[in-house]
Amino acid sequence: MEIAILLFDGFTALDAIGPYEVLTRVPRAEVSFVAAEARVHRDMCGAGIVADRVIDDVVAPDVVVVPGGPGEVAVRTNDHVLSWLRAVHETTTWTASVCTGSLVLAAAGLLDGVPATSHWLAREELARLGADPVSARVVVDGRIITAAGVSAGIDMALLLASMLEGDLVAQGIQLSLEYDPRPPFNAGSPDVAPPVVVELARAKSRFARARA
Repeated sequence: MEIAILLFDGFTALDAIGPYEVLTRVPRAEVSFVAAEARVHRDMCGAGIVADRVIDDVVAPDVVVVPGGPGEVAVRTNDHVLSWLRAVHETTTWTASVCTGSLVLAAAGLLDGVPATSHWLAREELARLGADPVSARVVVDGRIITAAGVSAGIDMALLLASMLEGDLVAQGIQLSLEYDPRPPFNAGSPDVAPPVVVELARAKSRFARARA
């Protein structure tokens, strides 16, 4: 079972590493990081992950995972990557995204009219790109799975593991990772976070876009 996780400069590390940690534990899975160029790709904070395969050599993966991050803006206009996504999606068992990776899938034309999620700050953009935004942590529609912001990629990957190999396998992976989140604050969603925190997050996002 071939699983390809797309990399690009400016990705969010946990978007890629969270699913990687889960999916490498799926029996028979061969997980690789792929990119338009086989080299080190730096995340938004400067950490590097090596993409040791170019997308041109990955013609029929069973699963594709697209992370998000500020670098996705450039990927959305990269015809090489978008053409590859369209081509491999024709035969994937599952095509998945984490956070703003769904904007890349939408730019490739894979989410036209499709219910999908993304980081809460990106859902308006997701709608502009033709998708039907849903306020949910993970959304499954046909062969497409989209996850909300960053940490939701772990949930998405566990669900994907269960659909590939069954609930017991997915539960075993969850236990092996001791994935039992109990955050110190109830602020992980704009629906529950204090209004001042939500507004600070919005202001930070507006500032980042203005500097881009």
